[in-house]
Amino acid sequence: MAEFEKFLLKYIDFPAQDRIETYIKNGGYAAFEKAIKTMSPEEVVDTVIRSGLRGRGGAGFPTGRKWSFLPKGTDKPVYLCVNADESEPGTFKDRELMEKEPHMVIEGTLITAYAIKCKVAFIYIRGEFAYAARQLDRAITEARARGFVGKNLFGRGVDIEIIVHRGGGAYICGEETALLTSLEGGIGYPRVKPPFPAVSGLYGCPTIINNVETLANIPHIVNRGAEWFASIGTPKSTGSKIFCLSGQINKPGNYELPMGVPLRELLYEHGGGIEDGRNLKAVIPGGSSVPVLTADKVDVHMDFESLAEAGSMLGSAGVIVMDESTCIVRAALNLARFYQHESCGQCTPCRQGTYWILAIMHRIEHGQGTMEDLDTLLDICDNIDGNTICPLGDAAVPPIRSTIKQFRDEYEYHVVNKKCLPGTAAPRFE
Repeated sequence: MAEFEKFLLKYIDFPAQDRIETYIKNGGYAAFEKAIKTMSPEEVVDTVIRSGLRGRGGAGFPTGRKWSFLPKGTDKPVYLCVNADESEPGTFKDRELMEKEPHMVIEGTLITAYAIKCKVAFIYIRGEFAYAARQLDRAITEARARGFVGKNLFGRGVDIEIIVHRGGGAYICGEETALLTSLEGGIGYPRVKPPFPAVSGLYGCPTIINNVETLANIPHIVNRGAEWFASIGTPKSTGSKIFCLSGQINKPGNYELPMGVPLRELLYEHGGGIEDGRNLKAVIPGGSSVPVLTADKVDVHMDFESLAEAGSMLGSAGVIVMDESTCIVRAALNLARFYQHESCGQCTPCRQGTYWILAIMHRIEHGQGTMEDLDTLLDICDNIDGNTICPLGDAAVPPIRSTIKQFRDEYEYHVVNKKCLPGTAAPRFE
């Protein structure tokens, strides 16, 4: 018998990585058992606060502090909503977690529900993530069969149910209050805050909303302790982070690295460098809604504080790479088209502003722009920024404002010469 056939026979019954048998064999659900049997909900919250874990969905707000905002002594049920509506261009970390490590997501959800005294948790997943939704449903069924989901867990009188809810496929439903409105059965319109969800969220009850990657960290923090997690990364941006690397890079993919890793290391050591040996032109470091960085900022550290000092944001850590062959104006047009399409239309500055941005960007890219259009674009950005109910309007502004600021000469070349810079073309990640 061939050696390869012997290998197959030996491991033919070995459970897949996404199955509960493998997860438990590798220590899975031990953190949940530890939390319920040896820690009070308040102790779990305190552990997460001391770990320094910040939200991995984009805002970077301290997770434990968010949990602590729940009103004390309320007679209303408390809900947990897991934001799995990953829709930010350039971001694909949550999808891989749900597809390949669904039990880690489920365990993090269970521990969080226990910590905030929640009996029903919802995972709101983007409608297009059909496989990820099936993975989560199967993982919940497996966990329920093992006694990790349901009533009187570990005989301690703790009841937790988890429900997977598939959304309709709208970027706006990644905004936490639009997610709540959609989950309640309405159109995914964002809500005016205050009140904040921790006070009045799902069905008017106290609600915590956390990102998938955020909750995937919770079992490890409970297992290994707050000090272990805080020892990774930087003092203010603790732990590891999944960086989504895409665009004109040799080895695109998800890379889990300590917070504060240099962008240069991410691109050239882990990402294998720029495609075909070309030069780096620009990087969007945190998903499409953050300001663009030029190639001379490649030594910036990938954490919340360092990127803010460099004039951008970590966001969801969706790192989009553009090389010297990319037309920056065309790249910005692609993003303008996305935000105009995804605007829910509730706020006039966003509804009208994104429309006019797209119209003007299309005009410039197709040789019909004027120099006045550049200042008009910046003026429209100023009128959108900070004047909408939710952050979608604010998200539409940085790709335009930052590319005009950093690459104004390229915009002016389009106006004067009615075409793209020589050697550039539409980005291949369009």
